[in-house]
Amino acid sequence: MEQNFDICVIGGGIQGAGIAQAAALSGLSVALLEKSDWGAGTSSKSSKLIHGGLRYLESFQFSLVRESLRERRTLLNIASDIVKPNWFYLPVYKNSQHQPWQLSIGLSLYRLLAGRKNLAGFKRLRRAQWNQLEGLNTANLHSVFAYQDAQTDDQMLTRRVAHSAQTHGAALLCPATVISAEKTYKGYSVSLNLQGEKKTIYCRYLVNAAGPWINPVAETITPTPPMVEVDLVQGTHLEFSQQLSDKCFYLEAQQDHRAIFVMPYKGGTLLGTTEKVFTGNPDQVNPSAEEIEYLLEVVRYHFPHFNHRPTNAWAGLRVLPSGDKTPFSRSREVQYAESENYLAIYGGKLTGYRSTAESAIKKIIKSMGLEKRRKIEDTSKVKI
Repeated sequence: MEQNFDICVIGGGIQGAGIAQAAALSGLSVALLEKSDWGAGTSSKSSKLIHGGLRYLESFQFSLVRESLRERRTLLNIASDIVKPNWFYLPVYKNSQHQPWQLSIGLSLYRLLAGRKNLAGFKRLRRAQWNQLEGLNTANLHSVFAYQDAQTDDQMLTRRVAHSAQTHGAALLCPATVISAEKTYKGYSVSLNLQGEKKTIYCRYLVNAAGPWINPVAETITPTPPMVEVDLVQGTHLEFSQQLSDKCFYLEAQQDHRAIFVMPYKGGTLLGTTEKVFTGNPDQVNPSAEEIEYLLEVVRYHFPHFNHRPTNAWAGLRVLPSGDKTPFSRSREVQYAESENYLAIYGGKLTGYRSTAESAIKKIIKSMGLEKRRKIEDTSKVKI
């Protein structure tokens, strides 16, 4: 095993894998470290959506939505066998938080931000079509909109990106747990437990993309690098073996008006997600009874006939800026913490991993003084 690299990336989720791929394509030697399995953390616990984030328009995150819609188009091109378009049905009731005219404006803006030939259409269903919506509760139903986004297998996507990085020269080290890292005059020395043996590798530049473990990893580094104060926000999903529909539904929870998705998944149904600030060990995150009941109430309210019990429940952790706002109101934009030869990636969305990687590689190449010697390759043309 080569022990000297230009870049060492800690974290084998979608963000770390994306940065490793972009670095390898740009001709840099890179090691990608993962302690358990590719995409085993947050990157396998998402809602499996490749989307612009319609609900983020409400908090005026227009640049994030535009970027995500652009990335959605790219992923439909380069991973067409695992990124698939689908219709999302959005019912509006008389007591819903948003009125039909507001949804019409929001969907029109979504279409505008998407641009041409990018799943940009939406429609408003006629009342005569409501009986085709899988038994949707029509009591006090005012309108139903339908628009397009996409779904994927999030862990498979992460593995594909990691494999692409390896194909282009990256060293994939797994299972590899970082014990400590120390700044040297050339970069960093990183001590790790690699498949049960203690190893040391050296790199010119260290990238921390450890997701919910990002600050605990930063605390093992000497000297301690800058950190961003964040909250870990738990999101729970339920799986059912029965399929409600081959289409997706974007529902408003009757309890608190949050967005809940009901989607086809592996021949059954996926329901999620919740938002609950988490304060424990990220290795021990589990769905709570309250979250499970909350989601069941939502699906049973909207689909009274769907009275099945979930066959599986799991929870993942989002990394969001700390603060007093509700998790929904907090920015989903990526945050960076930088020091000499070090970059930490806080947050980031599955859909936008390529854009995050491109931004990170630009920062890294500039910091390493390689602007004139390294061309940042465009990963939008690389099939995964």
